[in-house]
Amino acid sequence: MSILWRVRPDLAAFRAYVSARSSGLDAPIRLNANESPWAGNGASDGWNRYPDPQPPALRERLAALYGVCANQLWIGRGSDEAIDLLLRAFCRAGRDNIVTLAPTFGMYRVGAQLQGAGYRELALDARTDFALDPEDLLALTDADTKLVIVCSPNNPTGTLYHDTLEFLAERLRGRALLVVDEAYIEFAGVTGAAALLARHDNLVVLRTLSKAHALAGARVGALIAPEDIAAFIARISAPYPLPAPCIELALSALDADALHVAKARVATLVAERTRVERAIGSLPGVLYVWPSSANFLLARFDDAHAALEQALSAGIIVRDVSGQTSLDHCLRITIGAREENDALLEALSCVRAPPTARWHSVRHAVETPENPTTGIGGAP
Repeated sequence: MSILWRVRPDLAAFRAYVSARSSGLDAPIRLNANESPWAGNGASDGWNRYPDPQPPALRERLAALYGVCANQLWIGRGSDEAIDLLLRAFCRAGRDNIVTLAPTFGMYRVGAQLQGAGYRELALDARTDFALDPEDLLALTDADTKLVIVCSPNNPTGTLYHDTLEFLAERLRGRALLVVDEAYIEFAGVTGAAALLARHDNLVVLRTLSKAHALAGARVGALIAPEDIAAFIARISAPYPLPAPCIELALSALDADALHVAKARVATLVAERTRVERAIGSLPGVLYVWPSSANFLLARFDDAHAALEQALSAGIIVRDVSGQTSLDHCLRITIGAREENDALLEALSCVRAPPTARWHSVRHAVETPENPTTGIGGAP
């Protein structure tokens, strides 16, 4: 049975808006969409016309890139739009819930709150490098759980959870969607979860061109799923998700030469990630740097505020994530170009540790009253 039986009952017979471009009609003279007959001042020819709702050329290129069929794809404005549509499609306000991790990408909580869906999270332990026991995650689900979301590599920890995905998909079969957010997968060196689609009809994978393909400003993302789910998301989405200029940029980013450049840049960033991890870990004000499979590092400082201010004084912005579960005194640091990373390392080298025991040596020690390992607000 298709997992679509878990869609909101009031949307089961939803009739999509049929836009002028999706009507299936075409002719040299198009007077069916109330468009201007002229291109705007300074605009290229054709930009006065609405774009294809799901541009075929872009679908084919993304399908080839991700190793799936074009009809398993829905393309929208980054992963955020896909998250929002999944929540709207499956979750009844005031009744259904989603399950995910903590800490993780904050838009899952935001989307659930906007939809009126329950939000359940499994708090991960920093002392075990945010390891995930899938049974603990499943224990949070019930008959009203519609989505289980796993960001892998996880944001902001950089932790990879792909070894748990098939188990989770199998255990959730027939009752909930497993949504795998792979925004950073290109930096992890593993096969994407789309390879599991042939065996699991309750799997949805989110991909983006924002990170490895350097198109954050264009906001192009893809939802990859069984055909019926992808088609349903298309039914409830906006008539024209992607602007024509963004489609052109995406097509350019997916030609052979651009893909070669992207692959080389990913390799450079991965090498820089290793270098920066070692360098930051040796700084006097840094307590711990977690292993990362993404294009960023999570680091705990003796004084995260001082480190943040020191970076800002050098003209560098990093992300303060210290308000999230288990992340007190933590900053998330994106891996930049070598010269940017060097500037950050120089700035952070001025942040001095207080005269206390460093945590590198006691992180895995057993906590006792005489030997505390929670010296800065909880788990390291």
